[in-house]
Amino acid sequence: MSSFESPATPHIQVLGFECSACRKTYARIAETAAGLGVTIRLEKVDDPRQFAAHGVLAPPGVVIDGRLTHLGGVPSRSQIAGWLGAKGRAGP
Repeated sequence: MSSFESPATPHIQVLGFECSACRKTYARIAETAAGLGVTIRLEKVDDPRQFAAHGVLAPPGVVIDGRLTHLGGVPSRSQIAGWLGAKGRAGP
């Protein structure tokens, strides 16, 4: 945990390899959080054992604080804003 993070800082993991959708998902989450001024701990995970542990068969998967939140495809900015508790403050 960095000096800017609080215990309530969401830990977001993007489960995926180097596919386009996985890279876009990671970037979109980072950009959306920054645009909303929300501090997150973002991590890219490419360990197939972690995929299996979360039931991810079609990456990318998004895990927030240990809970699978999204599976397959690139989430929209509004979806991400909703996950971050800022529903409706980001564009599509």
